[in-house]
Amino acid sequence: MNIVVLVKQVPDSGAERTLSPSDNTVERGPGNVINEMDEYAIEEALKIKEAHGGEVTVLTVGPAGATDSIRKALSMGPDKAVHVQDDALHGSCAVATSKVLAAALRTLNADLIISGAESTDGRVQVVPHMLAELLGVAALTGARKLTVDGSQLTVERQTDEGYEVVTAATPAVVSVWDTINEPRYPSFKGIMAAKKKPVQALTLGDLGISGDEVGFAGATSQVLEFTKRPARTGGAKVVDEGNGGEQLVAYLATEKFV
Repeated sequence: MNIVVLVKQVPDSGAERTLSPSDNTVERGPGNVINEMDEYAIEEALKIKEAHGGEVTVLTVGPAGATDSIRKALSMGPDKAVHVQDDALHGSCAVATSKVLAAALRTLNADLIISGAESTDGRVQVVPHMLAELLGVAALTGARKLTVDGSQLTVERQTDEGYEVVTAATPAVVSVWDTINEPRYPSFKGIMAAKKKPVQALTLGDLGISGDEVGFAGATSQVLEFTKRPARTGGAKVVDEGNGGEQLVAYLATEKFV
């Protein structure tokens, strides 16, 4: 089975995340990491390969610095990677990013495309759905369990009330939550091997996409302005001198709770 895993490099969720004041996009300085949910997607792809054979390819759309995350992903066990890199991509929205990913995926002839259910920088959860629509394949999203039987896929789709069982035939797009498995740690052997694994570089020109279809020029949404969250202040204190209840109700009314 030919499996492609979508991997995104994002700012570390454990560090402070900010927007760049120059163009209102996410600040992507030092300390970027693989999107956490994508590590579960990589692990699931490797488990399928170990059980059914095939090849696992990592696909990333991002700047030159994303190479670090590609090598980290390859050290977990995938066979190769594809890196779509073009200066015109800066400022792309989810719609444009999906268009680029779909174009790259058409060159890879994947049986199964696996991604994390969301990215920690955007958290919109729409890219897997958009990809399935653009590619004309099934979307099995929000999986907490994935079963492969030949060309038949079955997932348990995680919901607030429990789960739904959804099936489809390959090719298909599957997005996974962090409840699906436990990602393996790269071994020293895997880290060394990752340095020699092939990484194919593609540009927008290679994919037949013009610069005005992506980036700020092709964006369907934009951030107009932003401000930092205000510092936390001390709460109001009610001293009960026989009228504590009245003070509490008055405060709640001021804050429009009652």
